[in-house]
Amino acid sequence: MALAYPPFKSCPCGSSRSYAHCCSPLHAGAPAPSPEALMRSRYSAYALGDAAYVLRTWHPDTRPDTLNLQGGTRYVGLRVHSAQGNEVDFTAQLKLEGGERYSFRERSLFRQDGEQWLYLRGVEET
Repeated sequence: MALAYPPFKSCPCGSSRSYAHCCSPLHAGAPAPSPEALMRSRYSAYALGDAAYVLRTWHPDTRPDTLNLQGGTRYVGLRVHSAQGNEVDFTAQLKLEGGERYSFRERSLFRQDGEQWLYLRGVEET
């Protein structure tokens, strides 16, 4: 179940905008205007425990049947390195349930279906 998040607080995606003026409209059903906006909204959805949004924005060719988000994981930072065409290169920082910090870098690929961008797959960077 997704966490309630105050619309006036800074968006979890790190954009420096309020949640109401960043990822909230996308979570409510507005189409993402770009792959970067979709990636940021998906990061925020992970942070807020909104598995339904993550699955809804995943391309049907690669989408898993279910998604189990780890309740004790905290999403503590997002850095976008580049966003060009249908690719977004980013690093996400997490704090796992036991307090261990974890980060990963991924190059995400997206596909546009009508007006809606969808996450296709990620290639983890080393």
